[in-house]
Amino acid sequence: MVSSPHEALHRIFQKDPSLLTRTLQRVLHVPFPEPREFAAMNVDLTEIEPVERRVDTLLRAETDEGTYLLVVESQGKKDEAKQRSWPYYLSYLYAKYHCDPVLIVITQSRATARWAAQPIHLGVRGRPSLTVRPLVLGPDNVPVIADERAAERDVSLAVLSAMTHGKGPKAAAILESLVAALHTIDAESAAVFVQFVDSCLKDPEAQQIWRDLMTDTQYFWRHPLAEQTREEGREEGRIQAQIEMIFKTLEWRGIPVSDQVRERVTDCPDRAQLMIWAERALRVTAAEDLFR
Repeated sequence: MVSSPHEALHRIFQKDPSLLTRTLQRVLHVPFPEPREFAAMNVDLTEIEPVERRVDTLLRAETDEGTYLLVVESQGKKDEAKQRSWPYYLSYLYAKYHCDPVLIVITQSRATARWAAQPIHLGVRGRPSLTVRPLVLGPDNVPVIADERAAERDVSLAVLSAMTHGKGPKAAAILESLVAALHTIDAESAAVFVQFVDSCLKDPEAQQIWRDLMTDTQYFWRHPLAEQTREEGREEGRIQAQIEMIFKTLEWRGIPVSDQVRERVTDCPDRAQLMIWAERALRVTAAEDLFR
């Protein structure tokens, strides 16, 4: 269950990774190459020393121009500590995976967006050794989607629009267009998007508009039997995602996978065990070493 704007603002890109590159291209006009595929990655960047470092969302995008690591950070307010953490995240990922990392910050606050967009310079003033320039998505550049047809053309972007702009005089049109668009997609995805919007609407008037709009559809999405079915489907999906992550990691590292290894991983129903194998897949030199 998504319960906070912080979670929703970065998890929407886990739900629809291509939304991230679309917004980079269309909103920020970054010439990001078209990805062939995406893969979720372990967000834990902790090293051996007892300092825990985690990014919010980490995706790997394979393109014709190479592999990129997309680091998504949800930011509710200014946090000076991030100016030390963000350079570490990018340097660590570049050193570990030998891929270009891209830092994307998303926020609902204009002031936070302006702060996050400021470059971070490390080194001698005027001649920095390292400069980090975050790409920022916020109220000033995420498009306002208040048209039903536009919302139906890109439902994920319409959800992001509602999460970012869901207050003020345009809130009703934005939310009404989104609800119409949600009826054009599968109920499972619609339920997830509803949770994202629920967690981000803090304006009382917008919350009331959203509750009124949800009255007719909320029964199905929140009925206990439907919720049980969805949870079973989610658990199965999580297991399948972990299995695919193991195989993708081994493939990406050029390690062949025998039929015996593939069968053992595929038949495993234990998410905890799969996570152990997924972490080992980043280090092993042979696929059989996953089980040792």
